[in-house]
Amino acid sequence: MSSREKLIYGFRHVPYQQEDFSSGEMLDRSKEFYDWLDKRRSVRHFSDKPVPQEVIENIIKTAGTAPSGAHKQPWKFCAVSNSDLKKKIRKAAEQEEKENYRGRMSERWLKDLAPLGTDENKEFLEIAPWLIVVFKEVYELDQNDEKHNNYYVNESVGIACGMLISAIHNSGLVTLTHTPSPMNFLAELLERPSNERAYLLLPVGYAAGDAFVPDIHRKKLEEISEFYK
Repeated sequence: MSSREKLIYGFRHVPYQQEDFSSGEMLDRSKEFYDWLDKRRSVRHFSDKPVPQEVIENIIKTAGTAPSGAHKQPWKFCAVSNSDLKKKIRKAAEQEEKENYRGRMSERWLKDLAPLGTDENKEFLEIAPWLIVVFKEVYELDQNDEKHNNYYVNESVGIACGMLISAIHNSGLVTLTHTPSPMNFLAELLERPSNERAYLLLPVGYAAGDAFVPDIHRKKLEEISEFYK
């Protein structure tokens, strides 16, 4: 073992290589990144313009860099471009959404959704060139189908999804966080193993040429933070 490595509890550790930015560079980079992400919007009107699979692969790899409990990486990203499968997903999702909009959702919930212009019609599930279905692994299955614990699964997968959405935006594409509830049909249609549960459904592609988004505004810094000095 080289002098640049250590064994900690029997596991190999290597030095962390940190970027060395000046205070001015840090400020500029943080401001530029915020300005870029502040342009991100949830889009419901997609173009069917193709997106290369390699782009989707890089986006998923980016999400896979997220931290996770005990480094278990309890996620699976299923990328769907097959038109027949997308049609089946749309049909099943709309069936659940009909139940939601016509009875499961409270009047207050429907009122809060009204400004966003959402309804039970989810045509974007067929139009978008890709659907990324995120599954959480509630426990780990080894090669012998024996169960092993995963830790902080929801938190870990939630962080990975945030990085996934940021990577989609960074690629010049758009998405929408879609959570038809319940989502059991996704595991059935995609024939996922018993340890996986659907977490999030993301259509990914280009915005339609005539796409509109609600004129909404994000909370100001003082509304979302407290600084203790």
